[in-house]
Amino acid sequence: MDPDIKAREIYHRLKKLHLRRESRYVSLIAGNSEDPFKVLVGTILSQNTNDDNSIRAYNNLEKNIGISVDNILKTPQNNIAEAIKIGGLQNVKAKKIRDVAEEIFKKYNSDLKWIEKIDVSIAREKLISLSGVGRKTADIMLLYFNKPAFPVDTHIKRITRRLGLVDQKASYEEISCIWKNALNSVDYKDAHLQLIAFGRKICKARDPKCDICPLKDLCKFYSEKYDVK
Repeated sequence: MDPDIKAREIYHRLKKLHLRRESRYVSLIAGNSEDPFKVLVGTILSQNTNDDNSIRAYNNLEKNIGISVDNILKTPQNNIAEAIKIGGLQNVKAKKIRDVAEEIFKKYNSDLKWIEKIDVSIAREKLISLSGVGRKTADIMLLYFNKPAFPVDTHIKRITRRLGLVDQKASYEEISCIWKNALNSVDYKDAHLQLIAFGRKICKARDPKCDICPLKDLCKFYSEKYDVK
């Protein structure tokens, strides 16, 4: 089956399952989407932790310090770390937040609102050039601002490879492009969240629930595991 047709079929089937549940944390930072720096900080705080602890870390930082470039820069790093401690990896994340705030101050006079006004490819390049901002973080930010980006997390990487849409060594960019090319841009956010929900509930890293998987007839991993002809 053509990869584009297969990817579209996968998305349409996942939509019917209603697995997706908008994360409370996504809702929180998306609710602050008028402030790109808050979205960026929220994205950093969400890394390697669950929604509840991400929310607590974000709210603590907002309450005790205030999430703005100026507030972050005038606050000692150890104080930032203490405010976000509940989210884990507080020292790493505090340094990342402070470093990127300093860079935004120097390069863009503390303003990231250009994200909404310029071409997506240029915005992505500018974001990735910032300290500690990788491709996934940049794409998450762009997606929140309704730009045609498709972030790839560990779930989406695993699912895309297992289904055989790409080979096992496919890069982040190749996986992102598969979904971007196959789907309409208005569906990127929903597809991104549908795939993550599918990866958490069915196509798990360990012990995937292949017996109840609605995609097994399309899945290379399933056909090889069970020697389906």
